[in-house]
Amino acid sequence: MSVRTALRTVIPVVVLGVCLSGCSLFSSTPEPGASAAGRPSASAEAADSGAGTPGGDTDGDAGEPAPTLVRDAFAGLQATLDSTCTPGAGDCAYVLGRVNDELDRLDQAMKADPQGPDHFKEPVAWIAGLRTTLGEDVSAPNLEKHRDELVGTRDRVNTWMQDHPEDYR
Repeated sequence: MSVRTALRTVIPVVVLGVCLSGCSLFSSTPEPGASAAGRPSASAEAADSGAGTPGGDTDGDAGEPAPTLVRDAFAGLQATLDSTCTPGAGDCAYVLGRVNDELDRLDQAMKADPQGPDHFKEPVAWIAGLRTTLGEDVSAPNLEKHRDELVGTRDRVNTWMQDHPEDYR
């Protein structure tokens, strides 16, 4: 057997071995922020919920999570753009609730951004107007009642953000 033939046989086996050992390494290594039992720790869950920045950074105030970044909150809002529901059919509760939650999350992120809320003057004002319209009632029937205002605010904020890509990239 020539050296060339031997290499053709050995190299694929070595590459496969390396790949398989890498795969087993990934499956046995807990993710950052996971507890010993393999479940996410409380800080990892807070980061995943948008309560902090990716990686669980803190802002230095007694370990409080840092505010959600505008780009992360905007990504959550954009994820609702293709969500639809049929008014009165009962499938709007989740969709409208999520749109409302994502607008609230983006509003908080814009207000906490180092550029200050004045940088995001228009979207913050639109969301404040929606909050006035909804009042304290974020129940499914009230969200359905104000569906056009809720979806309209989301769409206006999305358009504004698309015109300001430096704020979310």
